[in-house]
Amino acid sequence: MGSSVAHLAELIREATSTDDVAEALTGLTASHDGILAMVADVLTATADFHDGLDEPADPHIARRLRYLADEHLRTIRTDLADTRNALADRHAPHPGRSTCREEVPATERERSAVCACPPPPRTLPAPPPPVAAGLRR
Repeated sequence: MGSSVAHLAELIREATSTDDVAEALTGLTASHDGILAMVADVLTATADFHDGLDEPADPHIARRLRYLADEHLRTIRTDLADTRNALADRHAPHPGRSTCREEVPATERERSAVCACPPPPRTLPAPPPPVAAGLRR
């Protein structure tokens, strides 16, 4: 299961457009079968399990788990879904990422060292602010 989440992160790292990231986030944020919905289900199931135990702290743990699922995880899921929707509406390429993949010959020793695509435009760092001229003591 963890590898599917890691795969989503890798898809986002390799994404070259807002559509690519929106698609990856869909698997995370889907309300019924997304990863975050399943995490909420695990938290609720664990809370239900604690309700049946007999230690004094068990009811507190159950309430805390439900709170995490109902409040914190819901906030994360909502924020990510909003981010996903905003990215899906943009339909734009990422200006700093190239769509070039695997175009280097297989005989090339360092596949990442050379790319047939032109490099993305470089932005020069902003010059430092001018030094204030004042009296020295």
